[in-house]
Amino acid sequence: MAAATAAGLGTNVFLFRDARAAPDPVLEAGPVAHGSLPVPLVLDNGSFQARAGWACPGPDPGPEPRLQFRAVCARGRGGARGGAGPQVGNALGSLEPLRWMLRSPFDRNVPVNLELQELLLDYSFQHLGVSSQGCVDHPIVLTEAVCTPLYSRQMMSELLFECYGIPKVAYGIDSLFSFYHNNPKNMISSGLIISSGYQCTHILPILEGRLDARNCKRINLGGSQAAGYLQRLLQLKYPGHLAAITLSRMEEILHEHSYIAEDYVEELQKWRCPDYYENNVHKMQLPFSSKLLGSTLTSEEKQERRQQQLRRLQELNARRREEKLQLDQERLDRLLYVQELLEDGQMDQFHKALIELNMDSPEELQSYIQKLSAAVEQAKQKILQAEVSLEVDVVDSKPETPDLEQLEPSLEDVENINDFEPLFSEETPEVEKPVATVQPVFNLAAYHQLFVGTERIRAPEIIFQPSLIGEEQAGIAETLQYILDRYPKDVQELLVQNVFLTGGNMMYPGMKVRIEKELLEMRPFQSSFQVQLASNPVLDAWYGARDWALDHLDNEDVWITRKDYEEKGGGYLREHCASNVYVPIHLPRQAARSVEAQASGKGSGAGGGGASEQA
Repeated sequence: MAAATAAGLGTNVFLFRDARAAPDPVLEAGPVAHGSLPVPLVLDNGSFQARAGWACPGPDPGPEPRLQFRAVCARGRGGARGGAGPQVGNALGSLEPLRWMLRSPFDRNVPVNLELQELLLDYSFQHLGVSSQGCVDHPIVLTEAVCTPLYSRQMMSELLFECYGIPKVAYGIDSLFSFYHNNPKNMISSGLIISSGYQCTHILPILEGRLDARNCKRINLGGSQAAGYLQRLLQLKYPGHLAAITLSRMEEILHEHSYIAEDYVEELQKWRCPDYYENNVHKMQLPFSSKLLGSTLTSEEKQERRQQQLRRLQELNARRREEKLQLDQERLDRLLYVQELLEDGQMDQFHKALIELNMDSPEELQSYIQKLSAAVEQAKQKILQAEVSLEVDVVDSKPETPDLEQLEPSLEDVENINDFEPLFSEETPEVEKPVATVQPVFNLAAYHQLFVGTERIRAPEIIFQPSLIGEEQAGIAETLQYILDRYPKDVQELLVQNVFLTGGNMMYPGMKVRIEKELLEMRPFQSSFQVQLASNPVLDAWYGARDWALDHLDNEDVWITRKDYEEKGGGYLREHCASNVYVPIHLPRQAARSVEAQASGKGSGAGGGGASEQA
């Protein structure tokens, strides 16, 4: 398969990159321990992409995370039969051939499958070069979702402490890490975070440096739903390219060709103009084969192939004539037998045979016998002529095409030619048509193009209008207004002075302008607000977690140690500026036990009477 180049195909033509992930190298050893404390290991555990790296102390903390890979696994079918084991992240290469067997440890943005999560952690520790034997002797900073269920954190802590033997761990919200990374240090700030990722969109109010968990809201829409919506739109638009419109290509269109409209309805009106459409439509070129059938054959080979096809068609027509002649001869013999019954005077049998033949009189029978006899005789003559012409074609070795007038085709022969039309898939067998004029009836490159027009704005618009895909949820603007209305006006004014956008789904061009427009419509007249986009919406969560780990390396009050895990359980959380709010669950165990004891005491005091009553 050769992909067509953009040159010569028109304007606004883009090729699909179909990038394959390169396998990650395995580092030999981790960084040297910092004094008495080992170097922290920072893991941004995202539902779309996992990022892992070291928080190295010093003036230069190091480059971007060492590992970035898709948070998916594929288990092979080998097992004991010697097949391939589970593959993780970049080891998968291209995801599309394995799409049906990909598994993720996340349900939305919360890890729930700890077996798959263990595979992701194994992959991270192995490729980061963790050198400690039998355990991971490094503190770990791990990101988690907003308001993570205690059960999920309990399972994650159990995995880290029991399976990997880590010394301590700290949990934090990825969007809060990004928020503090983009704000000046040592500054207690308030603001409103809008974080949109692969599965969910969160709006988090921050008051005096801490998350107000009671008023944060989640919208169950993100990049995954936008990619699925775009795939459905293009598959309905191009049903002939159903298999080529894959999720990976839709994600590529979203990341590189989509944008957020400042005014959605007004932008759709612009697309109705033909000139605007022609200038702004993006034509995505699908791979195709530009090699035409028969294009490598010489003129002599094409002529010989045509000769063979004509001979083959003559043989097939002769066979069809013989079969039809045999059927007509059998019917003629039947009619002659009925006529003999009339001549012999067997009138009862004759009239019964006429009724079976659906005839009314002997004259009709005689007329039909004459017509059928003439047709049989004519068919015999055609068979003889066809055999003679076929013999002449075999004896004559001249390259010219035989004269088709000798065949004298009738209507039934024309129908036979139409039946065997697939034999002439390369060109039609017309002798007067030169071979050099064989050309494709349409432009193959243009046929394999996806015209992405209004789909560029319709797919990402779902986070503002979830009703486009049938979701009964509020969009970002409505949710933002709902959260602000829960605060007094002075607090609202404080929050809107620092509206912070982070997350991979916030990287669409025009996102900041759209948020400013929505705020302008909902805020009072002549009021002020500030909207800030993260410097790197994708990686700032990891950078913020790294900075936090370096700042709190010696502060034991923000780390969950093994002792805390053993004493207070896996759901325990030490709060800090970027963490969730810890709300322990108090189960009335003692009260339940006392009620059970009283019930058992009453049952024993009643003796067998209670048992007899129950019986």
